[in-house]
Amino acid sequence: MTRRHITLALSAMFTLLLILGCSSEQNANNDQADSDTHKKQYLAFGGGPTGGTFNFFANKMASLISEKNTWLEVSPKGSGGSAENLRSLNKNGVDLGIVYSGDAFLGRVGKLPDDPTRYTDVSMLSFLYGAPAQLVVRKDSGISSPNDLKGKTVAIGNPGSGAALSAERFFRHLGLWDSITPQYLGYSQAAADFSIRKIDAFWVLVGYPNSAVVEAATNSSIKLLDLHAAAAQSGFYDTYPFYSPVKIPADTYTGQTDAVTTFQDSSLWCASTKLDSAIVYQCLKAVYSDAGLEALVAAHKAASSMSVDNGLYGASIPLHPGAVKFWKEKGLEIPPKLLP
Repeated sequence: MTRRHITLALSAMFTLLLILGCSSEQNANNDQADSDTHKKQYLAFGGGPTGGTFNFFANKMASLISEKNTWLEVSPKGSGGSAENLRSLNKNGVDLGIVYSGDAFLGRVGKLPDDPTRYTDVSMLSFLYGAPAQLVVRKDSGISSPNDLKGKTVAIGNPGSGAALSAERFFRHLGLWDSITPQYLGYSQAAADFSIRKIDAFWVLVGYPNSAVVEAATNSSIKLLDLHAAAAQSGFYDTYPFYSPVKIPADTYTGQTDAVTTFQDSSLWCASTKLDSAIVYQCLKAVYSDAGLEALVAAHKAASSMSVDNGLYGASIPLHPGAVKFWKEKGLEIPPKLLP
């Protein structure tokens, strides 16, 4: 190779390195520019009590959104559950939250128990998972149907939770509310009290398997009651059309050898109507990415129900404008009743 060829080769190499260096610097500048475009935002995400599925979902979703969007810092916030989240979202006390479809629907029209307030400043982002009602009794209790709970002490969830509201709704519909002694206990405490026989039964409204029921099944021989038969015979589904029948598979819990038919509500991811549409869009984009959905399923089996196709399942209130944009881009047709 001549001196001239060596000089040309070195010159070409230098030029290439210069181009690559400028390109890397430009990419870094672009990344910094993207970060600088957004002012840091702090969001609160209303979850639920310790041991509940709301809690698992809020924690993981807050983490996913914050990791994907460095300009968003989302903090999970413990709460009593569905109804408390609904009220907090409505007054902009939290930005995001999980609410049962039934509570969202009844709250919007002012028909929550002893609460005529119309919670209209709450909008839906997506369906998360079906939440079956699970009524746990001891296998040797002699209790085989809801009617056998007359005179018994039943834990129904925290005050203001979707579990407590659904339990009261169900027992009132069957004419049993005044015949039981309800205890307002969170799931973990209910399982602990059940294990030492302080209560006769406990109710959860949550995706399965639930950690509190798992704990109870570990310490005692349990049985899940069939709630569908009583619901169907009494016209419960006609009165509350947001509930639907569902089967909990056999062997979901230790000692549960048969499938159990019950009813379920739908857990909805909701937002305050005051939350910026662009933020809502980015939150949905983070959670419904392939990586986001995989991480959620790894955190809790109930997330296996989440998909783009199921995004609007169980919808009972209008969508947030940011959610309308997201789901339209995903190819879903938005029913007129769900438009803001």
